[in-house]
Amino acid sequence: MTSTLPAVFSSELWIRRFADSARATEAQLTSLDQRVGDGDFGTNLALGTSAALARLDALTRPDDAAALDAAAAAFLDEVGGTSGPLFGLLLQSLATTVTPSGATAASLAEGVTDGLAAIRRVGDAAPGDKTLVDALTPAAEALRSASGSSRPDQALADAARAAWQGVRETARLRASMGRSSYLGERAEGIPDPGAVGVALLFASAADVVRDLGPHLDGDRPG
Repeated sequence: MTSTLPAVFSSELWIRRFADSARATEAQLTSLDQRVGDGDFGTNLALGTSAALARLDALTRPDDAAALDAAAAAFLDEVGGTSGPLFGLLLQSLATTVTPSGATAASLAEGVTDGLAAIRRVGDAAPGDKTLVDALTPAAEALRSASGSSRPDQALADAARAAWQGVRETARLRASMGRSSYLGERAEGIPDPGAVGVALLFASAADVVRDLGPHLDGDRPG
């Protein structure tokens, strides 16, 4: 299946696709997290995106900032564990930098960069620790590189490619934080589920992700 970029970027459509992606890949995400974590990441991501949809549905013609703010509130208020607050912080930062008149590549770059900084402050994680930071950091760098001239949807496509590469790199890392850190060599070869979730978010700007396999194997979906 060939992904096509929408003619006009919409944060609402982005969040709705993210929710579809989370539902479609919930079992795969759960399987990954059962191997290196608490086993609840797939459920929590699906719960958060479903809560985001409920809040979106309660809005009347939400603009880009309002759609992202609704999604942020859903994750911050309704999702437990580690993933809820961290995804909430990222979405909240995006909602702050994206104006009601519409997202730009520059505003998305600023929001993701601010979100990454907030997540690092809260979680005390750094690149190389085998966490979602390993996908979010290259995504932020890709957005900053693209922010001068790209359309927002194209900038997010660049961020998605960078994030998936970061995900694949986490499979080569030994975790130094979280439950994975207690598994030692047993967690090697398995990508970090939180990093997968971050890549899923960016990839959903263009299309619904229904199978993680091609992204985790490094083959470009066609």
